Amino acid sequence: MSQARSKRKNSTTVWVAIGAIFLIILLIIWLTFADLTGNTDVAAFLAPYIVN
Repeated sequence: MSQARSKRKNSTTVWVAIGAIFLIILLIIWLTFADLTGNTDVAAFLAPYIVN
């Protein structure tokens, strides 16, 4: 039973690492796109939608 738990824990760790890497890649793409479009001030971009 100990071996099965160890294998399950290792596979969970792998999936968490893959998810973290995927989220970092998405963040880099998002920031690059925002920088290229000149829309780096997210708070100023969202303020008119929040107020109205």
